[in-house]
Amino acid sequence: MADSSFINSSLPDTSDRMLFAVPKKGRLYDQCLSLLANIGIEFNRKPRHDIALVTNMPIALVFLPAADIATYVAKGNIDLGITGLDIISESQTENDVAELMRLGFGRCKLQVQAPATNASVMSATDLVGKRIVTSFINLTRKRFAELEGVSEDQMTTQVRFVSGSVEAACGLGLADGIVDLVESGDTMRAAGLHAIDTILDTESVLITNRHPRFPQLAAVIKQRVEGIMTARKYVLCQYNIARTRLEMACKVAPGRQAPTVTSLEQDGWVAVSVMVEKKSINDTMDQLQDAGATDILVLQIGNARA
Repeated sequence: MADSSFINSSLPDTSDRMLFAVPKKGRLYDQCLSLLANIGIEFNRKPRHDIALVTNMPIALVFLPAADIATYVAKGNIDLGITGLDIISESQTENDVAELMRLGFGRCKLQVQAPATNASVMSATDLVGKRIVTSFINLTRKRFAELEGVSEDQMTTQVRFVSGSVEAACGLGLADGIVDLVESGDTMRAAGLHAIDTILDTESVLITNRHPRFPQLAAVIKQRVEGIMTARKYVLCQYNIARTRLEMACKVAPGRQAPTVTSLEQDGWVAVSVMVEKKSINDTMDQLQDAGATDILVLQIGNARA
């Protein structure tokens, strides 16, 4: 059962609202705000307040450090949350939260990095027994215990926690290697580091606790997010084609379920509407034209439902 007693009593009453946690800053913050706007969640957040009441739904947004969200959801303090797969694994809450869906943003890798100039360190095994600095203590200890083939209590690798600027640790002589999140790799290369192992591929996820207070409302949020993700992934392709060539065109672009086909005033011709993945739309248009399609149009999808 979600417990909202951790919320300061001077703040708005949230007892009858679903508590929805989102990162208060960091790499996921802006994308989370964009997602909330796209799914129709309206709110006004006062300066220096970490709780905002949604004005058009019985929801209270709680802005928390991303690293804490999985723990709050797991313990039942928060009903719904957005965080990273890396945070869920690091906080060891996999069995206490339910993953509703992956959100497709915030993708990166949790990697072991070492100085590129050190030719003696070419894999994570070469760092066994050495000094590792990270903000992901649990995942790092687990990985190096596996490499050593011993329990974490018996491992010889020294794992030290730092909360930020992890990439500077090797250059400052604090570590022989680091473990940190890597998106483009530019920051690591600038620090003279290169990847020698990937511990985890991560992205943002929508999670709930195992005993949600508002399961129907959580399902509505999930449904809306799925609609936005579908709209981002697909475009609507429309074209005209002779009915005799329709089967060939439908093989080129079968759609998510099936194309919508409408007869035209011109005898023997039909108009077709079909959803096509954005990443393949140009190839699809070329193939449709080769199949005999004309008047091929591509329209952006603002929102969708299954």
